[in-house]
Amino acid sequence: MRAVVQRVTRASVVVEGEVVGSIDEPGLLVLLGVTHDDTVEKAAALAAKIWTLRILRDERSCSDEGAPILAISQFTLYADTRKGRRPSWSAAAPGPISEPLYDAFCAALEDLGAKVARGRFGAHMEVTLVNDGPVTLTLEN
Repeated sequence: MRAVVQRVTRASVVVEGEVVGSIDEPGLLVLLGVTHDDTVEKAAALAAKIWTLRILRDERSCSDEGAPILAISQFTLYADTRKGRRPSWSAAAPGPISEPLYDAFCAALEDLGAKVARGRFGAHMEVTLVNDGPVTLTLEN
């Protein structure tokens, strides 16, 4: 599982002109990629790491602040661009595997106490964010 985590002051995701998820206060935007050997346990571990990651102002975490998280599934995080000009997506898990793990990741965050907004799995999404800092990290487990 791979995540790009951005500290934001606000963020939203729009599908076909409709806002499907947004956070309107400082928190995190998480782009989540799933690969073939990922598990519910890996999703829970990554969720716990992100929830307690001390990257908000004054070295605080979302768990300290009750800060919201916008989680968006993003298979392109597993693009392989080593050969040619056309990325290969073979390392990304297909929808029937990745969607339940994305849902498990979001549910694990909620079980920890997070307020989680979501994108729409498999949809073409327009993501808008204000990166704070900027602070952007890549996590993998």
